[in-house]
Amino acid sequence: MDYLLQTTGYIFQGAGVTLKLFIITLAVSLPLGFLCAMGKTSKVKSLRLLMELYTSIVRGTPLLLQLFFVYYGLPILIPGLRFERFTAAAVTFILNYGAYFTEIFRGGIQSIERGQYEASRVLGMSYSQTMLRIVLPQTVKRVLPPVSNEAITLVKDTALVVVLGIGEILRNSKEIVSRDFTISPFIIAAGIYLALNYLLVVLFRKLEKRYAVYE
Repeated sequence: MDYLLQTTGYIFQGAGVTLKLFIITLAVSLPLGFLCAMGKTSKVKSLRLLMELYTSIVRGTPLLLQLFFVYYGLPILIPGLRFERFTAAAVTFILNYGAYFTEIFRGGIQSIERGQYEASRVLGMSYSQTMLRIVLPQTVKRVLPPVSNEAITLVKDTALVVVLGIGEILRNSKEIVSRDFTISPFIIAAGIYLALNYLLVVLFRKLEKRYAVYE
C-alpha cells in the first residue's frame, strides 16, 4: 500500500507540471487564436497572408518537430537565445494551438450570416458593437465543440514534452516502470489522463448548455 501511495504521489507531481502547461497554453493560445482569426478575416491583404503563412507552417509540421526546433534550433539560428525546457515547451504549445484555434475561430466568425451584419448596421450599431453583441456570442456557441476537442487533445499532447526531459505525468511514470519493472505506474498515469479529460468534457458540456440560448 505504501508503495502504491508513493508511486501515485510521484506521478501526481508530474501531473502538476502537466496542468501548468495545459493552463498556460490554453490561457494564451485562445486569445492568440481569436486575434489571428480577426486578422485572417480582415480586409488587409498583407495581414491575411501573414496569418495564412503562420497557420500553414504550424499546422503542416509535427508538434514534436516544433518542440525540437524551439529548444534546439532557435539557439543555433539566434545565438544567445536559449529557453528553459518548460518555457520552450510552453512557447511551442502556445504557437501550435494558437494556429489551430485561429482556424476554429475563423470558421466560427465566417459562419455568421451576412444578413446579421447588415441588420446591425440598419439599427445603427458600430462594427465593435456588432461583434460584441451579435457575432461573438454566436461564434462562441459554434466553436465550443471543436475547442473542446482541442483542449482534450492538448491534455494528451503534453506527454510529448518528455523528449525535453520535463518531469510530467508520462516521464515520472516511465521512471518508476524502468526502475521497478511494473506496469502499475502506466495504469495510474492513464487514470489521471482520463480523469482530466472527463472533467474537461463535463465543463464544456455545461458551457454548451449555457450558450444554447444563442441558437
